[in-house]
Amino acid sequence: MINKRLLTLAAGAAALAFSATGAAAQDSSCGSVSMAEFDWPSGELMANVDKIILEEGYGCDVQLVTGGTTTIFASMNEKGEPEVAGELWINAVRDLLEKGIEEGELKIVNDGPITDLGEGWWVTPKFAEEHPDLDTVEKILERPDLFPDQEDESKGAFIGCPAGWGCQLINANLYRAFDMEEKGWKLVDPGSAAGLDGSMSKANERDEPWFGYYWSPTAMIGKYKMVLLPFEAEYAGDENWNGCIALAEQDCEDPKKTAWTKSEVRTVITDEFAEKSGPAQEYLSKRVFPGEIMNEMLVYMQDEQASGEDAAFYFLETHKDLWNEWVSEDVAKKVQEKL
Repeated sequence: MINKRLLTLAAGAAALAFSATGAAAQDSSCGSVSMAEFDWPSGELMANVDKIILEEGYGCDVQLVTGGTTTIFASMNEKGEPEVAGELWINAVRDLLEKGIEEGELKIVNDGPITDLGEGWWVTPKFAEEHPDLDTVEKILERPDLFPDQEDESKGAFIGCPAGWGCQLINANLYRAFDMEEKGWKLVDPGSAAGLDGSMSKANERDEPWFGYYWSPTAMIGKYKMVLLPFEAEYAGDENWNGCIALAEQDCEDPKKTAWTKSEVRTVITDEFAEKSGPAQEYLSKRVFPGEIMNEMLVYMQDEQASGEDAAFYFLETHKDLWNEWVSEDVAKKVQEKL
């Protein structure tokens, strides 16, 4: 009888211990998570960094969902999948995002997962160094003679976007708004993405001046350390931008001078993930890639033809001081053991 009682007590204690261990494991785990892997290099890198840290540090089981901004957000907004969008550029989905937040279906957990990003007009670092007085768009526009067009050196060359890109309309309307033709400028269509990149590469490698449109984070901006010029003009409002600047020329009769609209990126999660994620949500709120480091990583991805996963491991190996700030010592140790 005593032996039976001892066995019963031992079995009960073991069951309690197992139950407690299981509960603790459940408390420390965020379970299965679907996460957007946006189909551009920085989106791929960020998603894979998040995947490694969430799986190794927080016990999540992460499934990556590949797609573009509108496709991913539509699924997230309507179906709750994916549950996490790390690098969501919200300009194109702002109204629906705000509605989802108001209805309690979506939540912004990070207002700036990447710093120093955006679109605009750039010059080479050599030009910026040699002409420190020409440090705004408006000042540059007074000196078309410094950027002679290859076909007509009497005009300054402003390199715009290839035909078919949304930014082609924007640059064409800003060209009119700032009276660039009257000032002696020519709006140059580079023909393709390769043509745009090639013009920038050629100018930097030959120490020639270059003035044109680009965006960050990108490998090109990181590789050549291009300098973004501020506008002296203030942003003239959404009505001017969305109702004129961003439209075809025939739909924008009177474009107003304006700074470039602010590019905004957020980390967004679903309400369901917010309820179950615990400490993992805190990680996402702290995870911020400085623009310089992100551009550096994009150069690495381009030069090495690295996948998002390969680049994520390289980032975690080479920027420990940065990502250790995003997590607790215990989580950092778990991730480091995986590396």
